[in-house]
Amino acid sequence: MAIGNKRFLAGIAAVCITTFMVSTNSSVAHANGPRTDQTTPILKISQLREPTHTVDRMRLIESFILPYNLTFKGTVVGGISGITYNPHNNKWLLISDDRSNINPARFYSAKVNYNSEGFQTVNLTDVTNLKQPDGTVYPNSEEYQSQIEGVVPDLESIRFDPLTDLIWYTSEGNRSLGLNPFIRQASLDGSYVSQLSVTDTSKIDSQSIKEFRNNLALEGSTFSADGQTFWTAMEGPLIQDDTLPTPESGALTRITQYDREGNALAEYAYPLDAIPKDPGEGMHADNGVTEILSINKQELLVLERASVQANDGSYSNYVRIYKISISDATDISGMKSISENEVTPLKKELIVNLNTLGLDKVDNVEGMTWGKKLPNGNDSLVLVSDNNFNGSQITQFIALEVFQEEK
Repeated sequence: MAIGNKRFLAGIAAVCITTFMVSTNSSVAHANGPRTDQTTPILKISQLREPTHTVDRMRLIESFILPYNLTFKGTVVGGISGITYNPHNNKWLLISDDRSNINPARFYSAKVNYNSEGFQTVNLTDVTNLKQPDGTVYPNSEEYQSQIEGVVPDLESIRFDPLTDLIWYTSEGNRSLGLNPFIRQASLDGSYVSQLSVTDTSKIDSQSIKEFRNNLALEGSTFSADGQTFWTAMEGPLIQDDTLPTPESGALTRITQYDREGNALAEYAYPLDAIPKDPGEGMHADNGVTEILSINKQELLVLERASVQANDGSYSNYVRIYKISISDATDISGMKSISENEVTPLKKELIVNLNTLGLDKVDNVEGMTWGKKLPNGNDSLVLVSDNNFNGSQITQFIALEVFQEEK
């Protein structure tokens, strides 16, 4: 969630974008120390492996907005920060970044109905509370500070595991509460399965001179096209790596690759854009990665969103989707600080600028997933915005047609 406007694997990075390779019977880090992972059901790889894609350009199909303060099965629907789709069973999941303040941390199941001509409906079908290792729901900040066991969640991304019937989700952490970002694996009923540790460079230090910035941490995630690795992204640069983006300059973030046991395999620097407009005097502005999505073995999509506050306190959002390739970028996994080294960042190519598509409103877009195949054989992409449970914002689903590169 932005300041002021706020799926064999597992993953992280810092803004990291991260790749993991995760075995289904591996020993992984428990929230309070090492633990042995539960055995996870494996389906046929040939049946579940994700297809690879190519991306040249995109076209807006249409958008659909859920009502503000919509209630469903006793919960308030909002804060939708992540979305994932399983093409094998046509299931959609939406994760809320409610920090258990309104209702316990949860994800929604939905039917998302659109075609190449338009967007028909988004119908919620179920809500599932995510559970901690002891089987309880996540506490909010007040409960946590009252000695309630567990951690306060700030859930930002959710993915179906393409090789099992499980899901992976991420939490951004909270420096003020001394809570690190995490990646956890869960059953579809929300039960905890396992956790991977994040890299040491992205954990809290006692002097606040390195690691992640509060509310600019673990934000996005994606499985690789073959399901063998998992990428994640931090929203903003690590303290020791770079300053925050400004209207005059961008910043470098990180992309990290892990194996299934949580060992870092490689890491890359991702160049964030400068903030596209000056804020009002004394007002807030930021730019960061809000989601990532694997295209194929070498390429990913990166969703960047800038929020700029005007003199009257209102926010404008600037949202772009880039394509990146990991080829030729420097492996920075051994670097405690990017700023102290010469690096070749990832190269990126603008695919679409949402502000040029004619949408009535471009809001706080945070979720991105591959959708269903369109009748003409093209892929579709679905985005969702996080309304921060704020009446001036919207929960908007945006369907895009993806045109492949010519062979």
